[in-house]
Formats: sequence, structure tokens, C-alpha cells
Amino acid sequence: MTDLHSFIAGLPKAELHVHHVGSASPRIVSELAARHPDSKVPTDPEALADYFTFTDFAHFIEVYLSVVDLVRTPEDVRLLTYEVARDMARQNIRYAELTVTPYSSTRRGIDEHAFMAAIEDARVAAENELGVILRWCFDIPGEAGLEAAEETARLAVDLRPEGLVSFGLGGPEIGVPRPQFKPYFDRARAAGLRSVPHAGETTGPQTIWDALNDLGAERIGHGTSSVQDPELLKHLAEHRIALEVCPTSNIATRAVERLEDHPLKQMVEAGVLVTINSDDPPMFGSDLNNEYAVAARLLDLDERGLAALAKNAVEASFLDEAGKARITEEIDTYTEQWLAR
Repeated sequence: MTDLHSFIAGLPKAELHVHHVGSASPRIVSELAARHPDSKVPTDPEALADYFTFTDFAHFIEVYLSVVDLVRTPEDVRLLTYEVARDMARQNIRYAELTVTPYSSTRRGIDEHAFMAAIEDARVAAENELGVILRWCFDIPGEAGLEAAEETARLAVDLRPEGLVSFGLGGPEIGVPRPQFKPYFDRARAAGLRSVPHAGETTGPQTIWDALNDLGAERIGHGTSSVQDPELLKHLAEHRIALEVCPTSNIATRAVERLEDHPLKQMVEAGVLVTINSDDPPMFGSDLNNEYAVAARLLDLDERGLAALAKNAVEASFLDEAGKARITEEIDTYTEQWLAR
């Protein structure tokens, strides 16, 4: 695995399921907590490891929202976004679709225009200075209900920033049925945004069917329970609807009990287009490189297998065709040079 870890570290990658605030490193979280001392979030990066130990998915959401509360000004937004890109550059992530929840910021008083300007300024700087291409998915925080859905759809469609490519739905699934969000996804899709809701992480396959049938999902966030329904797996495989799989996240939130129980291999064996992602990496003590190492163990992959997995993410991304071709060629060139050594 030592050689594989080295290979993964240098492998050009794309990431499709990673959250904006959830990507804040301990260094950034502690800096934001120091700026806002009324927060209960620890300012000591080491203490954050204990703080980010979750008992269940509900506890994870509680902790996640406490970190969201640290992002209170456009300057906080810009700092967070650029630093996330810096961490991605260190991992050789060439392209990422970052899930942003603008409602969480605008309802805390950040001006909506200033918010858009902050993420866009960071996006342009990240590409020019770090070589990381960022695109946005604006997602509805499902726990906040239809008011949040209405506001997120308005911000996405009426104030659409240049980097926005997709529309999503996050937060808890239990008690938050997907069909109620259909009008908002219809509006976003009519405006040309792609549909990428979370589904089937902590609920059964029916949630995924609802995301497909009611929300027009083109990719599924997590989709862990898809393996419980052979017809669903067949549908996903036939239509090349990718699953955004986040193994360590699923363990940390107790969506899957043990890593050896993770259904990743069943998904792959069913012919489903699978992508590997980190979700909220610092909160789970992980990063995308680590998730590729986990996938290598679960799927018994060598370097070519890992390269194929990396190309899955490029294929399933909403990057333009020229950009996809460029990153795919980078992956192939890197792999051949590595194997020739």
C-alpha cells in the first residue's frame, strides 16, 4: 500500500461530492472560531478532533451547523473558499464541484450579492493561483424546509454566479421526503442547472427512486442503500447515473456500521458508475487521497484500477468536454509514467 499511497498522492483527481463549510480544515475552523468567540466551537485545532467525533447522523448535523455559524461575513466566506482550494491543490485535485449552502449564510445576515462576490473571487483566484478549477452546487438544507428551498432556488436562478453548475439537496433524509422539493428542482433545471440531490444515505432505496423520478437526479449523493434494490442498481447502471460515494463519511455518521460492510464493491459489481469523494473531509479526519486508499482496499485495486476510478469522476462531472479530455489525458500520462518507472 505504500507505493499505492504515493501513486494516489500524485494522481490528478476530480471531486464531485464535497461540502464548502464541511471542508474547513482545523486550522481554518480554529481561525474562524477565534474571530467569533461567542461560538462553542473549540479554537484549539487538537480539541477539534474530539469535537468532530459523532455519535450518529443527527449529532453530525448539530456539529456541522455550529461550524456553519462561524461563517458570518463575506471575508469569512472568501477565506474559507480559497483555503479549501489550497487544500485541494495539495492533493492534486484538478477540478471540484463544491456544494455550497447559500441559505445558511444569507439567513445569518450576509448580503446575498456580497456572498456571491466572495465565492466567485475565491474561485477565480484558485484557478489562476492554484490551478484548481472550482464549480458550485447550490444545495437546499433539507432540515430548514420549503422556505430554504424557495430561497435557494431564487438565489440559484436569479443571482446565478458564473461558477454555478448544479442544484442539490442535503441535510437529514429521515423526515425530509424528496418529492416536496420537486417545484424547486424543476425551476433550477429549467434554468439549465443539473440535479444532484443526496439520497439513500440514511434511508432506503425508495428515497433514491424519489430523487430520480421527482427531482430528475443526474447523479446521486451517497446512494448507499441502492444495493438493497437490484432493479435500482440496474437502472443506475443502464442510465450511467453516477453515485457519489463517500466511504469514511458513511462510517463516521453511522450510515454504515463498519468499513468492511460498505456496499461499494456491490455497486461496482452491478456496473454502476461510481465516484469516490470525501464529503466533509476534516470533520471525518480524512481527505480525498485517503478515500482513494480506502477504495483501493475495498475493491482490491492496483494503479490502473485507481486511475480508472479517477476517470469515473471526470466522466460524471459537469466540466466542459475540453476540460474533461485534458484531465483524462493527465491521468493517463501520469499513470503510464508511474508504471514505466
